[in-house]
Amino acid sequence: MSVRLERLVEIALRDVLDPEMGRSVVDLGLIYGISAASDATVTVTMTTTTRGCPLAGFLKQAVALAAGAVEGVSAVEVVLVYEPAWQPAMVAAE
Repeated sequence: MSVRLERLVEIALRDVLDPEMGRSVVDLGLIYGISAASDATVTVTMTTTTRGCPLAGFLKQAVALAAGAVEGVSAVEVVLVYEPAWQPAMVAAE
């Protein structure tokens, strides 16, 4: 169940767009990990393109809302990290 839930959350996060870049947080490589616990609590580990990004709060909230809307998710925690630092090479090829 947890692997399936993690995949459904990843799919949902593809709808979360970075307003400056116009691409999904998944395609930009901003999502470092998605894990689902046995109680269906989902933890999303993510970053922003730069430290101190003024949109960090917006992106965290958008990720939490999208993940929380997935059927079966009981709670969401979004953890913002900066290690490893985001690099343009992390962007998925179109």
